[in-house]
Amino acid sequence: MDVEPDNRSPAPPDAADRMGTDRIGPLLVRYSVPAIVGMLVNALYNVVDRMFIGYGVGAQGLAAVTISFPLMMAIVSFSILVGVGANTLFSIRMGEGRRDEAERILGNAFGLLFFIPLAASLVGLAWLDPLLRLMGAGDDLLPYARDYARVVLYGVALSTTGHGLSHFIRSDGRPKISMAAMLIGAGANALLDPLFIFTFGWGMKGAAWATVIAQGLSFAWCFAYFLLPGAGTRLRRRCLRLEFRQIVGPLLAIGFAPFAMNLANSLLNLILNRRLQTYGGDAAIATMGILAAYMSVIFMPIFGLGQGVQPLMGYNYGARRHARVRHLFWTSAGTATAIMVLGGAVSQLFPVPILRLFVAADSELIPVGTQALRIFTLAFPIIGFPIMGGQFFQAIGKPVPATLIALSRQILLFIPFLLVFPLFWGLPGIYAAAPASDVLTTLIALPLVLRQLRELRRRERETPEGSA
Repeated sequence: MDVEPDNRSPAPPDAADRMGTDRIGPLLVRYSVPAIVGMLVNALYNVVDRMFIGYGVGAQGLAAVTISFPLMMAIVSFSILVGVGANTLFSIRMGEGRRDEAERILGNAFGLLFFIPLAASLVGLAWLDPLLRLMGAGDDLLPYARDYARVVLYGVALSTTGHGLSHFIRSDGRPKISMAAMLIGAGANALLDPLFIFTFGWGMKGAAWATVIAQGLSFAWCFAYFLLPGAGTRLRRRCLRLEFRQIVGPLLAIGFAPFAMNLANSLLNLILNRRLQTYGGDAAIATMGILAAYMSVIFMPIFGLGQGVQPLMGYNYGARRHARVRHLFWTSAGTATAIMVLGGAVSQLFPVPILRLFVAADSELIPVGTQALRIFTLAFPIIGFPIMGGQFFQAIGKPVPATLIALSRQILLFIPFLLVFPLFWGLPGIYAAAPASDVLTTLIALPLVLRQLRELRRRERETPEGSA
């Protein structure tokens, strides 16, 4: 962290300001495509790990990674609480032209992004076996899950900090540099996985170490960016002191919605694993691990699109360019819907080739996975709208509706369906909980988003564009 040298070379002055002036289409492409590529590359962590584990360790290895997943998600939730809230404030302050306050937000977020997940990982390591048993690991799966989870917990603080900093790089007007961080990590992971699993024979530990080292490289890339003179905003010592009232409190309030969604997703996966164990055993859990990896490839472009459009909406909302905010939302929502329609069609038409990426043709997981994949993805064509609706509310600093949309799908609907549907339909009922919650979440999000868009239209008439 620098001491503010006088001879620094700032980034081009319009790197962030162009968010409020460039044409919407090219602007969205410039910001979202690197984010989408970055998130797709990030999805390869799960896909590559599961592919090599499926062929190198077997179904028990796949089930063990699936069992460990809720614990990792719970810890990552705390970095999301900080990262999304801080990034929203950062984008809005940049739109308002308050760059000094944006640097203070960056400094506060850096410390929180590292130390909160670090503390959570230490708790996880101290209570690892009881937590894994709580998540559904029996005597057969526990050694595999322990080997994987323990190593990943060692490096989770670096991983979460690097991921959070990559969002700040994008909001600083450098989406390609942010994308490069993802590419570095995923490339390293793809190279190290076969080396550690097959050549060294490390099994589950090898897959975990490959992930930790790869994510450590991504962190180093992002950290270095904010120390170099070319960054538009810098990571400074004076900005590391926490300002609870002005920065920490507001960013935690804004970040609560995605935090709640991710934490709820962790709880959801815990319940899902236990229900799968009850109605389908280890094979059903392993199958869900494959589905999770495949569906991450479908959903990550949506999340990347959201990450790309969020600083644009936040900047233009801060600059009072409400027409641009509405245009950005509708463009991104339409794109998300198109992606989900395509993903749903592929899932319905080609389930067996998808499963064969992870297991042999004679695996017992093929028939179970075919049924699961087709039921789980039935409502894909409509879920893009509420996902982008949540991103919209986060971008403009509206945590309450963003939280409602997030919790509707994960807590208020999906979990009750998981508990009730299997009582009537067994294992297929577990899979049917996903499309049922997707449909009702869309019906909840629709009026909330449309009402906020009408409010922005009203402000357009009352406030000249771009005036403070």
